[in-house]
Amino acid sequence: MRKLVLVSVVLGSLFAASSAHAAIPSALGITCNVNATDQVRECGNNAPRSTAASFDGTPIDVNIAFPPASAGDGPFPLIIIGHGYGGSKIGFGAPNTTQGLREFTSRGFAAFSMTDRGFHESCGTNAAITAAAGACDAAGWVHLMDDRFEIRDAQFLMGELADEGLIDGQKIGATGGSYGGGLSLALATLRNRVMMPDGSLVPWTSPVNHLPMQIAAAVPIVPWTDLSYSLTPNGGTLDYVADSGYSGRIGIEKASLVTGLYVTGNAAGKYCGVAPYPSPCADPESDLTAWNARLNAGEPYDGDPSVTSIFNEISAHHSAYYIDHSVQPAPLLIANGFTDDLFPADEAIRFYNRIRSQYPSAPISLFFGDFGHPRATPSKLPDVADLTAAADAWLDFYVKGSGSQPFQGATAYTQSCPIAAPSGGAHQAGSWAGLQHGEVRLDDATSKEIAPGAGSSTVDTAFDPVSAGQNPCGTAPAADISGVATYRLPAATGSGFTLMGSPTVVAKIDSPTANSEMAARLLDVDPNSGTETLVDRQLFRPAVGSARQVFQLHPAAHLFPAGHVAKLELLPADDHGLFGGYGRGANGQGKITVSGLSFRVPTLDGPGAAGGQVKSPSPLALPCGMAIAPQFSSVSYLRASLGSGKVTVKGKNAKVPVDSAPGTTACQVQVQLLGSGKGTASSAKKHGKKKKGNGGSLGKGAAAIGGGQSATVNVKLTKHGREAVSKGKAVRVQVTTVDSQGNTVQTTKVKLGKSKHGKKHKKK
Repeated sequence: MRKLVLVSVVLGSLFAASSAHAAIPSALGITCNVNATDQVRECGNNAPRSTAASFDGTPIDVNIAFPPASAGDGPFPLIIIGHGYGGSKIGFGAPNTTQGLREFTSRGFAAFSMTDRGFHESCGTNAAITAAAGACDAAGWVHLMDDRFEIRDAQFLMGELADEGLIDGQKIGATGGSYGGGLSLALATLRNRVMMPDGSLVPWTSPVNHLPMQIAAAVPIVPWTDLSYSLTPNGGTLDYVADSGYSGRIGIEKASLVTGLYVTGNAAGKYCGVAPYPSPCADPESDLTAWNARLNAGEPYDGDPSVTSIFNEISAHHSAYYIDHSVQPAPLLIANGFTDDLFPADEAIRFYNRIRSQYPSAPISLFFGDFGHPRATPSKLPDVADLTAAADAWLDFYVKGSGSQPFQGATAYTQSCPIAAPSGGAHQAGSWAGLQHGEVRLDDATSKEIAPGAGSSTVDTAFDPVSAGQNPCGTAPAADISGVATYRLPAATGSGFTLMGSPTVVAKIDSPTANSEMAARLLDVDPNSGTETLVDRQLFRPAVGSARQVFQLHPAAHLFPAGHVAKLELLPADDHGLFGGYGRGANGQGKITVSGLSFRVPTLDGPGAAGGQVKSPSPLALPCGMAIAPQFSSVSYLRASLGSGKVTVKGKNAKVPVDSAPGTTACQVQVQLLGSGKGTASSAKKHGKKKKGNGGSLGKGAAAIGGGQSATVNVKLTKHGREAVSKGKAVRVQVTTVDSQGNTVQTTKVKLGKSKHGKKHKKK
C-alpha cells in the first residue's frame, strides 16, 4: 500500500538522508523502471494504462519520470505538463533526447503528466470504465477543466508524490498547451489553495502528511483565462481597462471552433450522459452535451435562465480570471497567438491587467506571435524555439532557483506571409502598452448600413479557422461586399506601418433588433493582386437601441507594406464554412446603422512614420465606472467629452452639448465655462488638478448622462460670465467626468460671438 511505502520513505529520510543512489521502485503505486540507455526512471506505461486513484477514487492515468539515479532520489523540483483537449498524458520521450517528459528530466526536474479525467484511459473508454470496477461511475466523465475536479486531481496526485518524498511540494512548475494551458493557469492562480465541491477554497496540503504545497511558477501556452468569453465573445472587453471581465450581453458562439471541440472531446472521451454513463446526465454543472445544444440553438440568450446558469458555472469553476485573487498568483509567463482564433492574445492581456492592478510588482510576462490554434501557423519554428527558451529560463529561475532573472515584460513577433517567411521581431517592452508608439486613424462621419444576410460565403469560408486550417495567409477577393459597412484607410506610404495592438472602433451604432450581432474584420488589401488577407477580427453584440459604442478587434501585429490598404469590414455575420462558420449567425438579425466612426490602428511605429501617416495616439475611450489599466496609465484617456453640436447662450444660461463615454454605465459630468487665461489643465488624461493661474469661472453645470448618449448640459452663467459672453470673448469649455475610478478632464476652446444663438465650438 502507498501509505506504508510513504511511512518507510519518511522515516528512512530521517536516518539515511545521504542515500542518494537508492532506487525509486514506485511512485503513486506505479512501478518505476530504469531506462537502460540513459537511466531515466520511468513510472507508467501505455499498455493499456497506469492509473492512480484521485481524491474521490477516480482512476487517473499518469506518467511520472525522474532524472537518472546519479541525480539522487529526491525530493526533486517537479514540472506538471498538461495536454490538449481530447489528448492524453505526455509520453516519456526517446532516451537521450529532450522529447516528452525528458524535456524536464534532462534539466534536473521530475516530470508528471496525467490524462485528464474523462479522456482515454482516465475513465474515457469503455475498457477503462470496466477495468475501474465502479470507480469511474460517480464522476469519471469530462468536467471541462473544472477547478473542483481536473485541477484538484492534479493537486491531489502531486501531493501524494510529496508525501512519498519524491518531490518538493514548494518547487512545482506547471505548463502545457491549450487545455493544458488552462490547467497550468488555474493551478498558478489557485497557487496554494484547493477548490472544494462547494466552491470554497482551502489550503493545499498533501493528503497524508499535510505538507504545504504550492505552484512556484507556470508557463501556460495558448490558454484561456475566461472560457465563456473566449468561446462566445460579445466584443465588450478592452485591453486598456484594469478589470475587463465578461459583462453585458451574451455574445456570439464561435460556431466552427466550438463544434470542432465538442466533436473532438466526444470522440476522445466520455461526456456526462454518454454511455456507459447513465443518460440523461444527472449533473447540470458538467452536462456539456446540454450546454452545446443550448448554444447551438442560438438567440435569445439574454434573460434565459438556462444560458445564465451555463455562463455562471463556467465563470465560477472553469476560468482562472474569476478565481478569488486575494492570493497573488505564481509567477506567470503567458503565451498566446495573434492569429489564434480560439484563445487570442487578449485572453492573456486582460488577465495581466487584472493581476497587475492589484499586485503591481507581480512577476507576469507576455509572449505573443503567430502560433496556437487555427488559423495560426504551425511552422514558425524560430518563434517556437524562442518561446521554449523563454519558458525554460522562467521555470529554471522561479522553480529551481537557478539562472538569472528572466525578461519581465511583453515580447511580440509580427505576422508574416507566406507562412514560410520569418516573422518580424522579437519586439520587446516592459509592458504590452510599451510596444505601441503611434496610431493610424480613419474618421468617417457618414452613415452606413449593415444589411441582414449580407456577406460572401467565399470570403467567410476562406477565413474560417476550421475551413482554412493552420494558414493565416489565405486570401480572398478584395472587392467591397454589398450590404457590408466598409472603410478603407489610405494606402500605406513610406516604408509602411506595423500594427501592434488592438484596433479600436468608436462609433454611433443603431441596432433596434434585440438579437442582432456584428462581425468585424481587418484586412490587408494588396492592390497588385486584388486580393486580401485577414489580419484581425472580432465578434460584437451591440447594445439594443442607439448609442456611441467602443469595441476592439483582438490584439494583432502585422506589417502593412507600402501601397497596401488596411480595410475594415463590419458585417452582419461571419457564418460560412465548416460547422457553421466562424461566428454563428443570429436568429432574427436586424439592420444595423453605423455613423460617426473613428477607427484607430495602434502602431509599433512612432508619429511621423510611414511618410507622416502615423500620428500621435488618440485619447482612449474609457467607459465610466472602469479604471485604466496601470500599464496604460501614462496614455491619454477620456470619458465624457464636448459634443459635436453648438454651444449656445441665451440669457443667463449656456447650453453645452456633451457626449457621455461609450459603455453601459452613466457618466456623472460637470461642465464649466472658463475665461481665456490659464486655468484647469487641458489634459484629457485624468486627475483634474489645477495648474497655476486662473482664467476665472464663467459658469457651472452638472448632469448624469447615460453611457454612449449625448445630452445638453445647462450651465448657469455668473455675472462675470454674462459680461464676458456679451463682449464676445473667447472661452473654454471644461468637461469633467466625476467617476469612482478617477476623474478625467477635457478642456476645449470655444469662440462665442454676441449672438445669443451661439456659434459652433472650435477645439484647440
